[in-house]
Amino acid sequence: MTKTDTLPATTTAPRVRERASISQLFWQGGTIVALIVLIAFFTAMRPDVFLSFGNMRNILEQIAILTIIAVGQTVVMVVGDFDLSVGTNATLSGATAASLMIGGTPIPLAIVAGLCVGLLVGVVNGLLVAFLQLSAFVATLATMTTVGGLAFIATSGTTLYGMPEDFFWIGQGRPMGIPMPIFFAVAAAIILWLVLRFTTLGRRWYAVGGNAEVARLSGVNVRWTRFLAFAVAGLASAIGGIILVSRLGSASSASGNNYMMLAVAAVFLGMTILKSGQANVGGTLVGVGIIGVMSNGLNIIGVNTYIQQVLTGLIIIAAVTLSALKARKS
Repeated sequence: MTKTDTLPATTTAPRVRERASISQLFWQGGTIVALIVLIAFFTAMRPDVFLSFGNMRNILEQIAILTIIAVGQTVVMVVGDFDLSVGTNATLSGATAASLMIGGTPIPLAIVAGLCVGLLVGVVNGLLVAFLQLSAFVATLATMTTVGGLAFIATSGTTLYGMPEDFFWIGQGRPMGIPMPIFFAVAAAIILWLVLRFTTLGRRWYAVGGNAEVARLSGVNVRWTRFLAFAVAGLASAIGGIILVSRLGSASSASGNNYMMLAVAAVFLGMTILKSGQANVGGTLVGVGIIGVMSNGLNIIGVNTYIQQVLTGLIIIAAVTLSALKARKS
């Protein structure tokens, strides 16, 4: 073989490697790239509005409650399940706290009662899925329907007003100019990230999600591990629901229902970040960011709500497809 014969191979090899590395970077970090592209697009469309400090703060405030519910959903999806009741659970928990406060119950007791309701829903889901071996889809779908009906009972099908003014500080307070829901969201994300990353329980959650039978043979109590995941999701939903009521200043029979679809979409988007295709808190935060930026940007440029719903559905399809492909590849 002559020197000239080898020249094309040596010159094209770096290009091939470059294309491969770019493809790999996009495959592993496509969700982050999508977030950056969205930010760049809406900045170009409305440079005077989108990247302003006030709008960035609005986006963070708007996604704070979704973040709390989504990181709870992340734990359930880490173990290989999912919870369809997180939205109605948030609604019922917030409505319970609101109705008790309107009836004269002290604010701390009403909040604790709302948290207990959310935790109880998570416990029921855990019992049905982990111990009775029901399908997570069937069990949480039934719970979602039941809890949604209980929310109508708690609110009598109306919108509740008249909570104490001190309660509104949870959702409307602005220490140092930062909305309080952001502090709660950051705390929830950090706590669950630490649990998943550094604790034995977190490693067990990932082990069960990776292969439940192998985890069982390794000494992990699979039933209790799955049970605790649903309990955490229930508690996170309750926290989000109570903050939502405080932020809105009212409680209705369906105020938090939409958060289920958005939380699932955020987690699936986050699953595309890791090579293993597993749910993770960091990825979920990126997914929440995509949803928040898209919603805010579309509102700024005047796209109506119905088209936003269509785009959200397409995002869910794309996220599920990408995470499934990545799981097969891994």
